[in-house]
Amino acid sequence: MTATFETARQLAQRTVVDPRYPINTYTLDPLWVLYDRILRIDSADPDDPNRDRFYLSKGHGPGSYYAVLAAKGFIPADWLDSVAATESPLGAHPDTTRVPGVEISAGSLGHGLPLGIGTALGLTAQGIHAPRVYVLIGDAELDEGSNHEAMAFAGAYGLGNLTTLVVDNHSATHGWPGGIASRFTAQGWTATTVGITDHDGLASALTRHTKAAPHAVIATVED
Repeated sequence: MTATFETARQLAQRTVVDPRYPINTYTLDPLWVLYDRILRIDSADPDDPNRDRFYLSKGHGPGSYYAVLAAKGFIPADWLDSVAATESPLGAHPDTTRVPGVEISAGSLGHGLPLGIGTALGLTAQGIHAPRVYVLIGDAELDEGSNHEAMAFAGAYGLGNLTTLVVDNHSATHGWPGGIASRFTAQGWTATTVGITDHDGLASALTRHTKAAPHAVIATVED
């Protein structure tokens, strides 16, 4: 059976353990577009050195992440029924040692982008140029100082194999004049803003990068 977005949506409903974070409002749409159209990752060979890397840094997205991993064959769907239970491999935040296909253990905000930069640099240093590194973060997470340093470094260094996808649900403490995209372009990134439920628009924005600069896609949640 070929999984569809509706498949992932139904699977995601089995992961909701906190009603404050409904599935559709946050990360299911961009995660689905990434795994269905963008990432070059094979669930049968999740450790292929030439795979794209995906890091979920955003704290409120694990339920959607697990649903997409199940829809794409990385984990059994049965695991979704016991998220955050004591013996479950699916914790409140992903654990790279227990969940196939998960690249980093997440939960502490502000670490995903710096880790993604390190991976992008490491791949280049090894002469591995085909993979691209994708990091998904939230707009409130951009308040973390580590992200400001990471954005400045990646832009100055011209990390052309790095893409950051920012889910903007207007929860940042102060925001930025001109919007989030301007914060990235001021540091030398390319950036595109698109609605979070526009799957064709997301796919187009995620492929609009160049080899000379890191790329940011701002996925905005409608009020």
